[in-house]
Amino acid sequence: MTVPEQRPGSPGGALRPLSLLPDDAEVSRLRIELAIDAAGIGSFDWDLLTGRLTWDEQLLSLFGYRDGGFGETIDAFAERLHPDDRDRTLQALQEAVETVGTYEAEFRVVLPSGDTRWVQGRGRALADSRGRPVRLLGAALDTTRLREGDSRVSRVLETMRSAFFALDRSWRFTYVNAEAERVLHRSREELLGGDLWELFPAAVGSDFEVNYRAVMERGEERVFDAYYPPPLDAWYEVRAWPGPDGLSVYFLDVTERRAAEERARAGAARLALLAEVSALMSTALGSAAAERAALQRVAEVVVPVLGDWAILTLADGTDGRMHDVASWHADPAMRPATAAYAGLRLASIAPDAPVLQALGSGRLLTVADVPAVVRPTLPEGEVREVFDALAPRTAVTLPLLARGRTLGALSVYRGADRPAATAEDVAAAREVADRVALALDNARLFDQQRRLAEALQRSLLTAPPQPDDAEIVVRYQPAVQVAQVGGDWYDAFLQRDGATVLVIGDVVGHDTEAAAAMGQLRGMLRGVAHRGDTPPDAVLAELDDAMDALGLHTMATAVVARVEQTPEQRAAGTTTLRWSNAGHPVPLLLTPEGEVHRLGGARGQLMLGVDPSAQRTSQQVEVRRGSTLLLYTDGLVEGRDLLLDEGTDRLCAALAQLADLPLERLCDALVTRLQPEGLQDDVALVAIRLHPQ
Repeated sequence: MTVPEQRPGSPGGALRPLSLLPDDAEVSRLRIELAIDAAGIGSFDWDLLTGRLTWDEQLLSLFGYRDGGFGETIDAFAERLHPDDRDRTLQALQEAVETVGTYEAEFRVVLPSGDTRWVQGRGRALADSRGRPVRLLGAALDTTRLREGDSRVSRVLETMRSAFFALDRSWRFTYVNAEAERVLHRSREELLGGDLWELFPAAVGSDFEVNYRAVMERGEERVFDAYYPPPLDAWYEVRAWPGPDGLSVYFLDVTERRAAEERARAGAARLALLAEVSALMSTALGSAAAERAALQRVAEVVVPVLGDWAILTLADGTDGRMHDVASWHADPAMRPATAAYAGLRLASIAPDAPVLQALGSGRLLTVADVPAVVRPTLPEGEVREVFDALAPRTAVTLPLLARGRTLGALSVYRGADRPAATAEDVAAAREVADRVALALDNARLFDQQRRLAEALQRSLLTAPPQPDDAEIVVRYQPAVQVAQVGGDWYDAFLQRDGATVLVIGDVVGHDTEAAAAMGQLRGMLRGVAHRGDTPPDAVLAELDDAMDALGLHTMATAVVARVEQTPEQRAAGTTTLRWSNAGHPVPLLLTPEGEVHRLGGARGQLMLGVDPSAQRTSQQVEVRRGSTLLLYTDGLVEGRDLLLDEGTDRLCAALAQLADLPLERLCDALVTRLQPEGLQDDVALVAIRLHPQ
């Protein structure tokens, strides 16, 4: 059967009869030939018995032979090989023949024009029935373009300032650029073909091996930093990615960068440490317990920034003897040992021990080999055992110096696995010691001045009288934030007619001038009021006039209260309270039933020292026996975060809640409740409780 011809112009052209179409085998052969032609692959057949070497047209063209110029011998093949590649290429052929195995080689061909072409050949030797090689069949491919591409890549890799190497799947180096030779401290000849793990044994089990194997197994690129110990002794930033033949690795020596980053981190840590030490030492340190608590926190923040463990030594405030008062170790398991050593070392070390030298000389002391210097001086027993457990290698001891006095010492230790302190570390430790010493000295001076100020203030304030018909209680508390003599005062005395006078006052200012003015006002007021039954308003008016006449240029607030009782009132169980207020917080009256009343308005009349001609008046109220009158200064009810009205409301509420307490306990409880976190201002108060008849 014949298939009709297709019309001209049809897409397929003329059709042939089916009988003329090739069978499936012929189609497959044609396809193979077309693929070989398209790929530029030539084939050869070497008859080992006759020596004849037959090439197809593709291979003849590949080697530059035309018009039958090829002699069909192995020598004709060898003539076209590049001199540098001839021996190894022929050797590869010979080995394939001798072993009846495979042949593979890549070599250069020198064409008649003088041009060079890269060719990759592959083949297999065939044997006869007795196993003797009789033929070698193979093919060859032009790889010039691939080689030129590889050459360009190689040139790029060679000129890169980054190190690069390639590994095959057996972990052997297949390529190394010049920078890799320099960074790895090995020549190309040493590296190429060498096993990675044998050439660099420290990489086994390290981050290098973990990441390289992960890339090879998972086919995922990885970027990581890793350290290789001596002889390289360097940090590397590594980028490894998989390829069809193995692993490609690009890496940079980032040791300097890491060192710079570490220096920056260490510097930031030192600055943070200094800031924290300053914050710790800014708290109130008015007692030995507070000092030790602050020093313990300092020891804790010093470690591990400046060392592995630290001990702080402090001079006793009474006898001047040194005591190790704080210690800390970076390893929680070693903290008991550190505390034990701190408790034993001063009683055990020799007189010339570093800490004692630093304390005696007032100079910083560094110890490069602590075991050699300190251990021989320690007696056998617990102290030496603890010392050995702590295993110090280097140390820095710094005296705590302030205003020419040595207050203690800071000792910072490092183990053998940590380098000795750098100059920056020592400078930071010195700054810590200086800040601690200055804070301690300031706290002690502050405490001395505060106690002196309080003693002076109290010397100006006499104990109150105790009349038969009443109980009088006074309190004075200086502010905790200042060490100055204040202007708050109280007074209580009996007039000639038997009346009791209570006074509370507050001179403007917190300095010695205010204290002096307070003493003068108190004395003048006593002189004016003690003459007879002068009412409170007259006392204040005369005092204001005297201040003006004597040129006492100050201002003050005050309340003068007079407790009076007639025979009729005595019989009735009542008493008159008469008072005058010069700009002072209002007096408070606590009734026997527990009710609290404010006497007068929110503020009194004009304060003293403003206008000596100001008119002053007295107010009075009759109260039952058992009542309590409370006079106080504004430090009890006013502060930076407390308005006067709010504070007065709080005082009234507290007075009502505490009404059943004895007067002594009542006054103490009022001060504690209203100022639980420390007084911002001086507080003075005077209270009188009238005994029931």
